[in-house]
Amino acid sequence: MKFVPLAALGLALAAVTAPAAVIAQDAPAPAAAFTIDSPIETLVADARAKAVLDKYLPGIDQHPAYDQFKALSLKTLAPFSQGLITEDMLTKISTDLAEIK
Repeated sequence: MKFVPLAALGLALAAVTAPAAVIAQDAPAPAAAFTIDSPIETLVADARAKAVLDKYLPGIDQHPAYDQFKALSLKTLAPFSQGLITEDMLTKISTDLAEIK
């Protein structure tokens, strides 16, 4: 007798989740959005995002410690930058990254 309610629950869950899966497959994948929370190496890997970084932080990917901080985001790195990456700069970079389509 316990099997019947569990089977019914399994079928009900399958019915609820199946339409969502179909909708997700039909929807186009969203474009990659770059933010100040993206890893720096991800930004450097995209020519458009790298151009934004080069505008405010030229040569960041050539920094001697790049391998040590490339997995961090700009937002995470800012407090350790000894004032090089300011809140104002983060705001400007964020605005420019948001314009990338």
